[in-house]
Amino acid sequence: MRTPHVVVVMGVAGTGKTTIGPLLAARLGVPYAEGDDFHPAANIAKMSAGHPLDDADRWPWLDAIGAWAHGRAGLGGVVSSSALKRAYRDRLRAAAPGVVFVHLTGDRKLIEDRMSHRQGHFMPTALLDSQFATLQPLAADEAGVAVEVSGTPEEITARAVRALDALPDPTDQ
Repeated sequence: MRTPHVVVVMGVAGTGKTTIGPLLAARLGVPYAEGDDFHPAANIAKMSAGHPLDDADRWPWLDAIGAWAHGRAGLGGVVSSSALKRAYRDRLRAAAPGVVFVHLTGDRKLIEDRMSHRQGHFMPTALLDSQFATLQPLAADEAGVAVEVSGTPEEITARAVRALDALPDPTDQ
């Protein structure tokens, strides 16, 4: 039997990490962890005030996500994290070496439209430009896949499952 991946659903704000993550986890039969729940209160307050996080703000958050992912090694799991920079993904991989990334990608206009219709989320649309400016897409040497976010959540999830199925078994690496 194939060992389940530990998957980080990544991308800029508004790509659907919180929607796709639980759907993907359900399809894979593994637990889901909401990356935003790992943020310290100070990070939430900073973003709610319209200020982007800096690296010093992100390290403890990434370490907490990495610890969760490490604990799921060999068992599988899905967690959301923007993981916008290579350095952030490297930090996650240092904690959980077998982690793979599902990078949710899409047109800026579509993402901004989705963000503008969200209710009760702390991330304002005004920070979308800083998210795109920070984004470093997955490099060829990073384990992961890019998945387009157009369509329904079910269609996006199906694309992610197909793409993950094409990746090598984590125990073969």
